[in-house]
Amino acid sequence: MAISLSVVLLLAVILVVMIRSKSIKPGPAVVAVLFGFFLASTGMAPSINRFLNSLADTINQISF
Repeated sequence: MAISLSVVLLLAVILVVMIRSKSIKPGPAVVAVLFGFFLASTGMAPSINRFLNSLADTINQISF
């Protein structure tokens, strides 16, 4: 839960920065948000969630 909330917050910040810097217009941003919202309600959501969790675990295991 904490990882998914952090990812959502990070993506929201990136989206706001992109809108404010005019690298993405508000129309396409709304479409991207709606696409993500509706994608989350499909059968692909658990697979995407597992992939992102495994990616986060892999990044977490990297030691410098």
